[in-house]
Amino acid sequence: MPRQIEDAIEAIGELKALDGICGKAAALVHRVTRTKVVKNGLSGTWLGHPLHPALSDLPIGAWVMASALDATAGTTGARAARRLVGLGLIAAVPTAAAGASDWSDTYGPTQRAGYVHAVSNTVGTALQAASWLARRRGYHGAGAALSGTGLAITLCAAYLGGHLSFVRGVGVNHAAFQEPVTEWTEVAPLSALSDDTPLKVTAGSVPVVLARHDGEIYALSSTCTHAGGPLDKGTVDRDGCIRCPWHGSLFRLADGKALRGPASVGEPCWDVKIDNARVYVRSATA
Repeated sequence: MPRQIEDAIEAIGELKALDGICGKAAALVHRVTRTKVVKNGLSGTWLGHPLHPALSDLPIGAWVMASALDATAGTTGARAARRLVGLGLIAAVPTAAAGASDWSDTYGPTQRAGYVHAVSNTVGTALQAASWLARRRGYHGAGAALSGTGLAITLCAAYLGGHLSFVRGVGVNHAAFQEPVTEWTEVAPLSALSDDTPLKVTAGSVPVVLARHDGEIYALSSTCTHAGGPLDKGTVDRDGCIRCPWHGSLFRLADGKALRGPASVGEPCWDVKIDNARVYVRSATA
């Protein structure tokens, strides 16, 4: 990335003056998304990967096509362009909701940059709304200008969103690059395990959490897929799930399935065997 852009993004992340409004906004989003069905729906837990990046293609794509019609079809394509602007506005609502849910679980420089990303998108969307109204009243030229300006701002916000995802790692599976351990590996004495008390061990170079529940012993990777939180510091509930202490993501011990967001990706699961009162594990993919 050009050095000037990188410096600008870093400067945004250092704007500690934003912390007050970011904290209040994040607390509001947490209240709105506190129920399991809402959090899972917006996080993409039901989908198997984050929802926001997929939804963001819809408004951006519609607005790009509207501006393309403005540039190539003129008044002939005015009606179609207005419809595309309107479709983009409709799609922007669930996109913003999913993005807000994801953003509320970030902190520090990432949260500050995410706030600027959200404000920029809000400004771009407001300009598209003004464009739709202008077009509806027959002011095609003004509508096209408003759409073009809004699209430019939205694309800048999208660049910042890409930085958050692929540089800061927001929404990236934090257990994706763990090396599988194909051989049975001794990790702990059986006596070290207590009922419903997570225990951190290491297999190869991978941190693993062991948990004894209802007489069975389970093993999952200890790094939460959502944001890298330590599952070994979490809690095991009576339904046989482990909860991440950072953001409350819930994973089923039996197979690692994500049952509550913000995690959208399941936790890597490990095979377990007991031999001579010693616990051995290997990657379930083995």
